Amino acid sequence: MEVATGVTPKEGELHALKSAQEIIESRDFARLVRRRWTVSSVLLVLLFVTYYGYVLLIAGNKELMSRRIGEVTTLAIPVGIAVIVIAFVLTAAYVAWANRAYDPEVDRLKGQLLK
Repeated sequence: MEVATGVTPKEGELHALKSAQEIIESRDFARLVRRRWTVSSVLLVLLFVTYYGYVLLIAGNKELMSRRIGEVTTLAIPVGIAVIVIAFVLTAAYVAWANRAYDPEVDRLKGQLLK
């Protein structure tokens, strides 16, 4: 018998194989979905606060954001660059979390799946 990942289970491992419905109904799957939603939600809130905070800062305090910090550069430019950097860092954090925690757990659950 071959599991969905293309791996033939070893002797004695067949009892661990489950149907897709059993996996979907399992506590491990529910915990995985809950963790993914939690991580995604936290990162989404951080990203929204960053982007909309920048927009609201520009709209609400033009004097501050139009303050020159160089000969031609206003404060809005480095703050805008910071927004882009923060978005990149949040994306990298999600990728690191997914590679370290989420993907191995998905692979473990897939390994339990009957083909």
